[in-house]
Parts: sequence; structure tokens; C-alpha cells
Amino acid sequence: MGHLDHATFGWLTPVLSYVMACMGAALGLRCTVRALGATGRSRRNWLITAASALGTGIWTMHFVAMLGFGVGGTDIRYDVPLTMLSLLVAMVVVCAGVFAVGYGRDRGRALVIGGLTTGLGVASMHYLGMAAMRLHGHVSYDPMLVGLSVLIAVVAATAALWAALNIKSPVAVAAASLVMGAAVSSMHYTGMLAVRVDVTPSGAVLPGATAMQFIFPLAVGLGSYLFLTSAFVALSPSTGEREATASAQRPLEGVAR
Repeated sequence: MGHLDHATFGWLTPVLSYVMACMGAALGLRCTVRALGATGRSRRNWLITAASALGTGIWTMHFVAMLGFGVGGTDIRYDVPLTMLSLLVAMVVVCAGVFAVGYGRDRGRALVIGGLTTGLGVASMHYLGMAAMRLHGHVSYDPMLVGLSVLIAVVAATAALWAALNIKSPVAVAAASLVMGAAVSSMHYTGMLAVRVDVTPSGAVLPGATAMQFIFPLAVGLGSYLFLTSAFVALSPSTGEREATASAQRPLEGVAR
């Protein structure tokens, strides 16, 4: 069995991946809070932004962590279409979960359905990303640890959606995002502990792209999206702030007349 190294760059990739998970969680929660205070098209747009932030944060966390993954005795390449499919799955399932909560009349039922859907989707994204790996050998998994990683994903997703429904203040959102980032990272590394690789030495050229050729530029692009969207949300006035501004302007308009 090949020696697995989950941190070939030391603490850099685990810490950076955790930061990306926290950033996606914080932005997703903040946008969901904005959505629940809005109506019509504005609510839909905020929910889409929340879903894209959460999905991007989770996917980026996974593949930033994978930049530090190595197997002794073989190079690693990634199948590009399958890797992109994992990103699409992350976006779609998180969007389904966020919309279930954002538009659900029975919030308890919506929370259960949304959490289960999103958690299973996050786990699917993780294992699709693992299936995209190309190496000289055979990859297998410990079923117990796989099951535990899926359970962590479902619990983390449900907790994230619950937080979106019940947490309003920026300080509470920040605290919740730290916990959610830890939960997502725990899911990832639990899934990675389940991996077993039987290396078959070979001089053949592996198909696909290296992590630095493909995953690193994409992760940088998605990370930039999170930074820019965070700045936009921070500068965008909330519904309450807009209403307060409008109320303050009404007496001034009356005096002007």
C-alpha cells in the first residue's frame, strides 16, 4: 500500500482550506439572512448568491486540501470533466437546500429535507472529486469511515441551514461560520482517512491535469470570487438600513414642500 501524505506542504493547505470553508460559510449565512428579510426577486437573488458562496467555499476547501495530498510511488493527475462535474454538483445541491429553507412554509420540514439533500450532495461532491484522481494503482475506501464522513456532512449541512434561519447578528454569523468551517474540514479529512491506495509502479503517462495546472488556478479564481462577493455584501445596505434611510428622508421631503 502506498504511503499517503495529507499535508505535503505542511500546515499551509489544511489552514488555507479551513479559511476558505469559513469564508464561504460566513458569506452564505449572511446572504441567507438578507434573503429571509427580502421578498420577490430580491429574495431569489440573495438565495442564489448564498448558494454559490456555500458551494464555492465547500468545493474550494476540498481541492485546496487536495493540493497537499500525495501518494508515495506515484504521481497524481485529475480528470478535468469529472472535477468540473463535482463543482456543478456542489452548486446545485447547495442551491436546492438553501431554496428549500428560503421558501419552505414548514421550516422544520424544510430544514430536514434541505440538510439531508445538501449533506448528501456535499459528500457526493467529495467522492466525485476523489473519483477524478488518476494514479498508478487502485483506490479503495474504508466503509465505516465513508459512512462517518457522510453523516458529518449531513449534520454540518443541517446545522448550517439552521444557523441561517436562526442567527441574525454579524458576530453570531462569524462564530457560526468558524464552527461550520471546522465541520466541513472534518468531513473532508474523515473521508481522506478512509482512502487506501495500492500502488502499481508504472512508467506510463497518466491522463488528466496536475493539481497545479488545473485545480490551483481554478481555486484561486473561486477564492477571488468569494473575496469580491464578500466586499459587495459588506457594502450593500440591508433591508432594515434601506427602510431607515427611506423613513429619514420622508420628513425632509415634507419640509421641502
